[in-house]
Amino acid sequence: MIDPDMFRLDTKVVRGPEEETDPTTHSHRFPIYQTSTFVFESAEQGGRIFSGQEEGYVYTRLGNPTVKFLAKKLAFLENADLGIVYSSGMAAILSTIVGLVKTGDTVIVSEPFYGGTYSLFKILADRFQIKFRYIKCNGFHQHLKEFTSNPPALVYIETPANPTLDIVDIEETAKITREWGVPLVVDNTFATPIHQRPLELGANLVIHSLTKYLNGHGDVIGGAVVGERDVVEKISESQVHLGGSMSPHDAYLVLRGLKTLHLRMRKHSENAMSVAKFLESHPKIERVFYPGLESHPQHDIAKKQMHDGYSGMVSFILKGGREAGVKLMNSLEVWTLAVSLGDTDSLIEHPASMTHSSYTTEELEQAGIPEGLVRLSVGIEDVNDLIEDLEHALKKL
Repeated sequence: MIDPDMFRLDTKVVRGPEEETDPTTHSHRFPIYQTSTFVFESAEQGGRIFSGQEEGYVYTRLGNPTVKFLAKKLAFLENADLGIVYSSGMAAILSTIVGLVKTGDTVIVSEPFYGGTYSLFKILADRFQIKFRYIKCNGFHQHLKEFTSNPPALVYIETPANPTLDIVDIEETAKITREWGVPLVVDNTFATPIHQRPLELGANLVIHSLTKYLNGHGDVIGGAVVGERDVVEKISESQVHLGGSMSPHDAYLVLRGLKTLHLRMRKHSENAMSVAKFLESHPKIERVFYPGLESHPQHDIAKKQMHDGYSGMVSFILKGGREAGVKLMNSLEVWTLAVSLGDTDSLIEHPASMTHSSYTTEELEQAGIPEGLVRLSVGIEDVNDLIEDLEHALKKL
């Protein structure tokens, strides 16, 4: 039998770490175990499972076959030892911080990053006295060296960054964190394992919002953490007790979405590149942010660590600023005005007033997020329709 680890990436995405069949019924697709509890053969067996002497399932918050299989497949795609899935990406981030950091510790974070994560970190800083230090993505690893005499408990990076698409050099950052002996966590939501595999570059953990590209169809909320066994095991207890377990049905939907991940990501990336080039050439656009463009300040780093494309996220600033952006968004017909990303449909939103509204004006400036920035999640429609829609809307400005 062929070792699944020897498969090429596209086959890995479709086939998974093993044949996706149920060992009991031999169902071709791994089934949904839609149950809260599992029956023991005897009181003695129940005691053995609870104590860890025997493998088995007890209660879906503690473990479920469908959920476990999804975690296994995600770990397989990221070349990780182990994975845990959650009811949301935010639950995955909270579980990671709680599992690896204690009161008084310092966490160094690349900036900018997702507004929901920023809000969570503010709560943890205010209520639990965890210190968060923010370093700009551009030149992140050089500035990180300044903390060598007093290393943090954790380094957390998001690359490409939300919403500016800034890039952090994962490999160079990992060299520093491994020398310090502290975990490096990478939010890989924007890139997915199709375009970037941080563990291969030296990271210890990878976080995903499964809501986005990995599910890919805009109908699931979920999160995941995968990585080195000893680090993942440190956060497994916090996952169980915080109660952020994913439902079996949502896990099944993500498993189904993953089957076409490689096809979708290449189309997202192809379309995004075309849209980015169109916007960059348009006289009403002040600046475009896309790591695939040679004009991107960290293009060379993106080219080094990303594979087979640069994902489907594009941001830009219009001449005329925030007011022009609002008018543009209200003039579009093909693009959908909605937050989130990674859907098959193309989405457009305004970070300062939507996904990053938890930032004050001063914090937006500090993070390097222009108030006039518009963010696109480029879908898999015909790119000519997307560009024509943008062109018509730009003419109205």
